[in-house]
Amino acid sequence: MLVRELNRGKCKTYLIACEKSRVALLVDPIREKVDRYLAFLSYHTLKLEAVIDTHTHADHRTAGFELKDLAGAKVIMHRRAPAPHVDIHVEDGEMIPVGDVQLQVIYTPGHTPDSISLYAGDRVYTGDTLLIRGTGRCDFAGGDPGEQFDSVTQKLFVLPDETLVFPAHDYRGNTQSTIGEEKRFNPRISGRTRGEYVDLMNNLGLPLPDKIQEVLQPNQSALDDDRLRFPSLAELNQVRQLTPNRVQALLGTFPLPVLLDVREPEEYTGELGHIPGSILIPLQDLPSRAGELEGYKDRQIIAICRAGVRSTTAAAILTGLGFEQVSNLKGGMLDWNDHNLPVDM
Repeated sequence: MLVRELNRGKCKTYLIACEKSRVALLVDPIREKVDRYLAFLSYHTLKLEAVIDTHTHADHRTAGFELKDLAGAKVIMHRRAPAPHVDIHVEDGEMIPVGDVQLQVIYTPGHTPDSISLYAGDRVYTGDTLLIRGTGRCDFAGGDPGEQFDSVTQKLFVLPDETLVFPAHDYRGNTQSTIGEEKRFNPRISGRTRGEYVDLMNNLGLPLPDKIQEVLQPNQSALDDDRLRFPSLAELNQVRQLTPNRVQALLGTFPLPVLLDVREPEEYTGELGHIPGSILIPLQDLPSRAGELEGYKDRQIIAICRAGVRSTTAAAILTGLGFEQVSNLKGGMLDWNDHNLPVDM
């Protein structure tokens, strides 16, 4: 197995390759370094098979979709990842092959709902779940400190103590640690109860990442269109969230709510299907096509997407355009399907 960290900065991108078959994958690549990645692959005569984002990033644009177009690599993320155009959705325990090398997916939510770690025998790539002497923040993008504590203590800390730890970020010049060291010396986790950890993480008072508006929602939507003004976090937080069961109950009332699906056309007819009677207007087209919804301004509109993230953006956009009764399907079509509610394909 050939392993390299390619960025040499605060954001870490790991190349993992099988030296026998000459195939490789990249973990957490950043868009600004695409040329560097392609040059490294070419120099070492490696074929890029896949790109894995351990979670939806808020501090840099992913290079996944560019590398998909340029190198034919498949984009791999957890099932809860909100972005379209992901080729393979994985879940806890699944194996990702890289030639003769196998990476085991460990679902480690908390930093984000779609956070995963990747275990490869003597090492684990922990994303932003477990950092060296730290943990990823949990105060935006659907983070949950209780879930993160469980992910670290019940999923990562059960690995052998000698397991090498490679995080997606480091701000102190560290390159690696071990599970045993983090158990003993990580100041956020060591010696704390779950409740103490939740209280600590809820009161860090950290500033938001630089350029979060230009990074997080484009990564969530896989859109790079200057014509689309993404709402602020404050506007997103004001969107009313409805559970699948609540939406299903509203479908038995009069007047019926308008169901607005903002996914891509291939998702609308894809594996998750769509709610019967829903209208499809992809998110990128919503500002220019909002006039099609003018006749529904006196009706409740419920926005829908894969995971409830892009649709929250859509609901905030419509609210900003003067639609006063806009809500969001919490958890999107993933939760709708998990509740075994009706779909059309």
